[in-house]
Amino acid sequence: MVAYFIADQQEVTDPETMKTYSAGVAATIEQYGGKFAVRGGDPEVLEGDWPVRRVIILEFEDRAALKAWYNSPEYADLLKMRLASSRSNAIIVDGA
Repeated sequence: MVAYFIADQQEVTDPETMKTYSAGVAATIEQYGGKFAVRGGDPEVLEGDWPVRRVIILEFEDRAALKAWYNSPEYADLLKMRLASSRSNAIIVDGA
């Protein structure tokens, strides 16, 4: 079953580090069979109170592939960069 990594990027606190992260992350996603479904976009809240700024959605074959990417040695340093240079919320959700 397809699985999605959904991140709601609240704030970038270090733009230079985030540029380095952005330059390297796509290759790690592709290596684990993932792809970008949404990368930024123009979010518009239809319901509720959601202070959304930037949404990133990654699609993987299944939850195991997504977790393999997220916990991979190829992504480890990039993950540290992302966590150090931005504030985000992230979830995994299975597709239909």
